[in-house]
Amino acid sequence: MTPSPATLDPKAILESPLVEPWTDPESGVTSYLLKHDAAPLQQSFYFVNPSFSHDGRYLWLYCAFPPGGLANSGRTLAVADFVENEIRHFPEINFLDASPMVAPESGEVYWCDGTEIWKRGPGRYDLCQLINALPRELVNNRRPWRLATHLTLSADRKFLNIDATLGNETHIGAAPLDGKPMEIWQTLHAGFNHGQFSPTDPDLQLVAQDSYIDCLTGEIHSFQNRMWLIRRHGKAHPIYQDSSNGPKVTAHDAHLGQPSREVADGPGMHGHEWWGADGNRVWFVHYGRGIKFIELQSGHEELVWNFDGVSHAHCNASGSLVVADAQPQDRPKYSKVAFLNRETGKSVEIVSFVPRLDARTRRYHIHPHPQFTWMDRFICYTTTVNQRVSVALTPVDALLAATQ
Repeated sequence: MTPSPATLDPKAILESPLVEPWTDPESGVTSYLLKHDAAPLQQSFYFVNPSFSHDGRYLWLYCAFPPGGLANSGRTLAVADFVENEIRHFPEINFLDASPMVAPESGEVYWCDGTEIWKRGPGRYDLCQLINALPRELVNNRRPWRLATHLTLSADRKFLNIDATLGNETHIGAAPLDGKPMEIWQTLHAGFNHGQFSPTDPDLQLVAQDSYIDCLTGEIHSFQNRMWLIRRHGKAHPIYQDSSNGPKVTAHDAHLGQPSREVADGPGMHGHEWWGADGNRVWFVHYGRGIKFIELQSGHEELVWNFDGVSHAHCNASGSLVVADAQPQDRPKYSKVAFLNRETGKSVEIVSFVPRLDARTRRYHIHPHPQFTWMDRFICYTTTVNQRVSVALTPVDALLAATQ
């Protein structure tokens, strides 16, 4: 394989034969779409896990071959190599949930399959390696719904997080990279997921309380308090106090398809949270209001962007730039991806209208899920603008120029 350069010039990606430009007809912003398909359906990684290796050579993507697979299981992975200018599909990778994580220095990818965590390199002939597995006595002949919603690396780079759901229980803990037995920090009901290691504290995780389906009855259980912290050797506790007695609003659940519900306009309307790079701020979407962060040390909360209909969001390492998508369940003709420059207060639409495809694609959870990636050089998101589901890249420099 051709040696990887220390860092690719971003122009090498924009001029690669693997991508083609697409310009939004309203905003004039140009994105670069993968034009060669490893699969009929391609998606960017879940927004808390960067899709690129640090050198910019490898861009990993989810793949699906409809009608096979769904958002929880049955998808595979491919990698776009911007040195060899080819996309390689790996059918041996069959991952659960949105678990894949790129090891930034090596370009290797980790994923969950059944009760096990695996990894492999981006090379055509690299081998899969077993990293760890849930203990047999915990699994007890059961099939997991997930092992980790999305894998993240601990700050000391010794563990991967787990939020393993078996039956109606979720086991929060950590999987040592050296193969030692997994740690179970606490067992909670099945509605806890989206675990993420703190980027600065190896003993701290952010977890989310979410709606979930009872595996025996099919009943959907809702939640009133979304974001929680858990420390090794401790118990999970909410970031916000429960405000279930506060003013009520109507909430829509786009994931489980349950009917609209009445919930307090507080922690029950929070979602799609992520750590700030400093390990102090937790960023999140407050549905119906916009994008916020809370500082854990001071308790200071700030509304950063009052973005109508916001569904998902992400920020760069400094928190000066924000990207978000809008996919409100009750407004199918309103759907976009937009960028905010907090230093100038100006925003621009990356995609002024995101087409929603036919109902058969819903099983794959086709949302843009925009993320800052490759050292904040690009926005990476899932696109449907050409009536195909694939991956798009937008240079951050161009967005900065558009928001001066």
